[in-house]
Amino acid sequence: MTTTVLITGAAGNMGRMLRPLLRRSDRTLRLFDIAGITDLDPTEEYIQGSVTDRAAVARAVEGVDAIVHLGGLSTEDSWENILAVNVDGTQAIFDAAVTHGVTRVVYASSNHAVGFWTHDESDGMLAGDVAPRPDGFYGWSKAAGEALARLYHDRFGIDVVNLRIGSSFDRPPNYRGLASWMSPADTARLIEASLSDSAKGFHIVWGISANTRAWWSGAEGETIGYVPQDNSEIFADEFLRDHEWTFDDPILQRAGGAFCDHPLGQRM
Repeated sequence: MTTTVLITGAAGNMGRMLRPLLRRSDRTLRLFDIAGITDLDPTEEYIQGSVTDRAAVARAVEGVDAIVHLGGLSTEDSWENILAVNVDGTQAIFDAAVTHGVTRVVYASSNHAVGFWTHDESDGMLAGDVAPRPDGFYGWSKAAGEALARLYHDRFGIDVVNLRIGSSFDRPPNYRGLASWMSPADTARLIEASLSDSAKGFHIVWGISANTRAWWSGAEGETIGYVPQDNSEIFADEFLRDHEWTFDDPILQRAGGAFCDHPLGQRM
């Protein structure tokens, strides 16, 4: 039996990275993005549109079995833009899921939903479902998305996994990434776990690899079957040539790193 999984924001960095890793002979990936996508695999289909266009969202959601909601602004931006895309757009996805009977949503949240939590407050490992402490309008929008997810789970029984993603790239983007990195392969493993029967219910989990320097707990991820395999330590020598690894550094001390100091509403 073939299942259909909708990926919103499929033309973005994470969407492009995940597409080849999530392809299965018994799975159709429906790709949704405002940007054009032309390099379709035979197991993929594409619908162009924005999460701010509810008619387009409805077309994208109709007939799918699950939604991986990556779409939205991925850094700090104006209050108006953040509300329109990240909050109203996320509500449109959940509303369409209810209308079309979709029972599973994987929501791409962010470490910036809890960016003001510190290493010193974590007792060594910050829980995946710790209370929100956003570090900007972007982080607030991700916390708001988690709250929307909770509402739609409690009201309508939608199974939701909220992924508090660290730094999901081919390699850590900077020395902070030695703690926050999630490799492409581990990102795919986390998505697969989030789509599995083990992930029924409501969950908030960290999206990171098995990093030696991590201080964000993997316990919540383990409950849905996420077992990361990669470790950022292979990049440590490169990044620590110019930086000392110390939690006296506010970039490392705070979950949100430099976002905690970035001006509110100023596009990055």
